[in-house]
Parts: sequence; C-alpha cells; structure tokens
Amino acid sequence: MGPAAGSGTARYLVYFQYLGTEFNGVAAVRGSQRAVGVQNYLEAALSPQEAAKRLNSVVPVKFTISSRTDAGVHALCNAAHLDVQRRSGQPPFSPEVLAEALNAHLRHPAIRVLQAFRVPSDFHARHAATSRTYLYRLVTGCHRPDHLSVFERNRCWALQADCLDVDAMQEAAQHLLGTHDFSAFQSAGSPSTSSVRTLRRASMAPDPGSLFILPGENRLQFWNLEFESQSFLYKQVRRMTAVLVAVGLGTLMPAQVKVILESRDPLGRHQARVAPAHGLFLKSVLYGSLAGGNPASVQRESEETPGWPKNPHLETGSPKARGVE
Repeated sequence: MGPAAGSGTARYLVYFQYLGTEFNGVAAVRGSQRAVGVQNYLEAALSPQEAAKRLNSVVPVKFTISSRTDAGVHALCNAAHLDVQRRSGQPPFSPEVLAEALNAHLRHPAIRVLQAFRVPSDFHARHAATSRTYLYRLVTGCHRPDHLSVFERNRCWALQADCLDVDAMQEAAQHLLGTHDFSAFQSAGSPSTSSVRTLRRASMAPDPGSLFILPGENRLQFWNLEFESQSFLYKQVRRMTAVLVAVGLGTLMPAQVKVILESRDPLGRHQARVAPAHGLFLKSVLYGSLAGGNPASVQRESEETPGWPKNPHLETGSPKARGVE
C-alpha cells in the first residue's frame, strides 16, 4: 500500500526507455564506483541536488521498477512507480512537470523518460502489470563482425548462417505456448519462488530491414522474435531464443524443444545456450486496470479519441514524448 491519503504524497507511473549497453542492468547498483544501473540515473535526476528547483521532494525518491533487465539488455519501454512528497499545503506536481524534470536532469544520453501518469497510492508497477512483451532481434548472413553496421553491433545477435528454418522455429515455439513449468529455461540466480509461467505469444517474423544498413548489403536479413507473458523467469527469453535459433539452424529438431521443456532441467545438455544480452529489448509493459497501457497505445488512443484519457484515476503528461530480464 502507498502513503495514506492527505499525506501530501503523490504516486506516479513513469515509462522510460534506454540503451542498455553501458549499464549493469536496469536495477540500481549500490556502493559501487564502477557498475551502474539505469535506476541510479533516474533517482539521481530527482535528488535534492539535481532537481531542487522543480520537485524538492521532502523524502528521497525511489523508483520501483516494473521489469528488471540484465546488463546489456535494452528497453523500448520499461515502467516504474515512485512517490513524491511535497511540503504540507503544497499540491502534487503535475505529470508534465515530473516528466520534464526527469528529462531535464538526467545525466545519461541513453535514457529517456517517455510519459508520466498519476496513479492511486496503492498502485504497484511490478505487481499490477498484466502483460510484458520482449523483442529479440536477429540478423543472418553476417559472416564477419565487420559485415554489420557499427550502429547495429550492440542491438542484435549476428548469425553467420545465411538463413533460418523459420517454419521449424514456429513449430518448435508451439510447444512453449501455454502454462508450463519453465524450469528448463531458467538460469541460476532467479528470485522467483515458482517456475510456472504462461507464455501467451511467441512469434517470428522477418524485419523489413535496418535503416542503418546500406542498400548494397542485402545479404543481411533481420528477424524479430517476440514473446508475451505476464512475467518471465530469469533469462527465460534469452534461453528460449537460443533454443529456437538452434532449431532454425538445424542443430535441434522442433520436437526436442518439448523434451527440453518437460525435462524441467536447467542444466540439461541442450540448455547451455543463452542468446546474447545485446539482442534483447523489453518492448512493452501493460496494465489492464489503467487506460492506455504504454506510450504507443496512449498516442494512438489520444489521436483517435478526442478528450482521451477517460480513466479518472489516470492523469497523463509527457511534454517530450508526445511528439514511445
């Protein structure tokens, strides 16, 4: 539960994106001079020293992150909630002011706040999420590292193979859909007490191509893998991706994915595969109880429905974003 009504504290839901290349994951790293998380920069942007003229919260601001991502993993859209307590008698800040202050005081160019919302005091960014979607980007035909654009080298998994058997990958993915014990796809170190998850969607589709690839480099083919669930286990998406890629390359048969899943053995002989972190993006975090759900859907609804939003519990603002494991 959040602060009691009348305490002068307002709770906000904030959507943000980042390139994870230079971060030790999204979670804050405490007491280290070298490793740093995205959360460190977000909280520093609202520290008394940085944002005193704009927010000046009575108590230190702490971000509760919806979805943890590992070192090197990116986010097109992650979410967090935070409380800002003003002095007695002062009204809560508008979401516009909060989003503007965060972006104005962020000290890293690879992080951007997309939107801010006022939410009820008992809202929880992690527990209230009803859907999370991860995107994994692959590229085939990359026979040498220097065949890939410098702009893509930390944003996809480059495979030397010229093609993937996508039909076989799609057949294999069918074994993963639904509710299962995904122990075989969980890496050590997971804080989860249960390894049962429901995978709602697993899709593979060709990408039209990167804007950073020159016209003459048509040997390269980009692929998008997407996975949707309410929640995922530690490194589950990267391990599922690695197994599906093995199927696409012909080193595993589609039926073997079912065998791996039913083994519930994370140390099995086929489970050593983990896709690189730099190809993974957290694409969206959705909240069924709130209007909108992510910046993209918020923008679409605001364009199609005059006067949106209609949810009285959700006040929105994003002066710089309206122009998105």
